[in-house]
This record gives sequence, structure tokens and C-alpha cells, in this order.
Amino acid sequence: MDYHHHARLTIYRREELAETVIQGRLSLKEAAAEFKLSRQSAAKWVRRFRTEKQPGLRDRSSRPHRSPRSTSPELIDRVQRLRRERWTGVRIAQSTGLSRATVSRILTRLKLNKIRMLEPAVPIVRYELPAPGDLLHIDIKKLARIHKPGHRITGNPQDETRGAGWEFLYVAIDDHSRIAFTALLPDEKATSASSFLRQAVAYFAHLGIQVRRVMTDNGPCFCSTLFAQAGGDLQLRHTRTRIYTPRTNGNAERFIQTAIREWAYARLYQNSAERLRHLAPWIHQYNWHRPHTALNQKPPISRSGLDVNNLLTHHS
Repeated sequence: MDYHHHARLTIYRREELAETVIQGRLSLKEAAAEFKLSRQSAAKWVRRFRTEKQPGLRDRSSRPHRSPRSTSPELIDRVQRLRRERWTGVRIAQSTGLSRATVSRILTRLKLNKIRMLEPAVPIVRYELPAPGDLLHIDIKKLARIHKPGHRITGNPQDETRGAGWEFLYVAIDDHSRIAFTALLPDEKATSASSFLRQAVAYFAHLGIQVRRVMTDNGPCFCSTLFAQAGGDLQLRHTRTRIYTPRTNGNAERFIQTAIREWAYARLYQNSAERLRHLAPWIHQYNWHRPHTALNQKPPISRSGLDVNNLLTHHS
């Protein structure tokens, strides 16, 4: 069991103390000194052991049996109703006559102290399409250009890199196999997005995977006529995520986190060109060698559908 962090004795030592006194081997004062307790504490354990035996030696809550000045259940219910109407703690306190501290404690106890707690948690729905090419997740990550090492790597706040501009990492993840294709492009306009889509489809075709559907967010480049035309030319079905629901495109979001941790910010780059040179080797490691948790610690290429001979041909 959990003992009070200042407790001198465990339940077994308390029993030993009580038995020592009851059997007359030591007086209460001598037992208290022997077990390094005050006389009052020693008397408490002896008294409890006499009346309740070993169960009486367990720690008890210090909460009083009665709290006549506690907030009534009706008032607590009112606080809860007002909070669910999006009232602030200060406004609830003014309306109910309670102190702000009391309202804060009630809301904390009800787990309503933060605004996000008012909405029910959205259930996590995981899905995986049955074959490679059934769905391609596409997303974009904005990265700052590097003209010198920045403070995020060096740890020196004076190493500012503002004004260097931006470049954009386009990512495409196959839903079934988790095979990834990336390209670093200068903007996130319709021309770059449609060009990336064609490159991604060609890459997966090189691996023997025919892409049939793509999923993107609602960015302007993905809603453009040029992107729709590219999808039509490639005979792809294009679906978009629900607005403000990035988890729908979770494979791409998760891959971006991995790419940032293991490639973009993994080492000290002197400039953007050096970072770009490390991208292709890292992608190769990710697709061909890196164990993937969702694939039972196997690399994504293991789900590509390629036979052994084709694997050796493509692994160069």
C-alpha cells in the first residue's frame, strides 16, 4: 500500500510496536523511543491495534467526516451548467456568490477548468487500405532556408537566420505500405503541387505501384484547377480532408514529424544545399531499412508487393 511520505513505520513495524507494549516488554515511552516516534503517535498505534487489530494500522484519510461549510451539491451543479454554457470562472463566481478560488477548485475537480475539456474527446478512428496505391497521402511542410547554422541547432540565440526565405518539403505517403516520396520545391503554388503529384505517381509506378487515389488538405494549391487537371490526366480520384481535421491525413503528418526529427533538424547543416544532399539518403533509409512500428518493425518496402528479384533490382 502507499504510505504517507513522512511515515516513520510500515504497517508491520506498527504491529511490532503495539505488540511490544501490549505484551509488556517495553513501556509506551520506551517503545516510542525505540521506534523513534513521539509518545502520542506510539499511543495511537497501540490503541488502534487493541481495538481493530492489524486493519486499524493502515493509513487513513485526513479528510474530516463532516464539512458543514462545503459547497452544496445544488450549487456545484449550477457551476457545472454555467461552465458548459462557456461562462468564465470569474463570471460564474460573480453569478453564484462563490469565491473565484472555490469556483476554480470545483471546475478542476469536475475536469472543466480548461476550455478544451468542454468538448467530448473525438474518438480515434484508425484505418488502412488493403493494397499499395489505394490511397496516397500528400502534404507540405514549410522549412526555413539555411544560409548559416541557426540558434535551433547551435543553441546560441544570437545565431539568427531570419530573412533567408523558405522552401517547401512536399511529401507523399502510400497508405498501405508507408513508402514515402519527397521533393523540396521553392513554393507551395499550384504549379509546384501539380508537378509534385506527377513525380510521385511516376516514382510509385517505378516500384510497380499504381496510384488510384490521393488525399490532401484544403490548401489553395490543392484546390486549384491545375492540380485537378493533373489528377485527371493521371486518372486519380482526389479527396480532401475535413477542414481543421489534420488527423485525417495522419500518415503524412506523422511522416513530417519523423523527417524533421531525423533529417531536417538532426544535424548541423551549413546551408540549404547540404541539407538537400542528405534528403535522398535519408528517404532511402526510411523506405528500405528503417523499422516501422505500424508494420511490425519491418521497413515500408516490405509491403510494396515486389518479389525478391525486383527488390534487388530497385535497391541500388
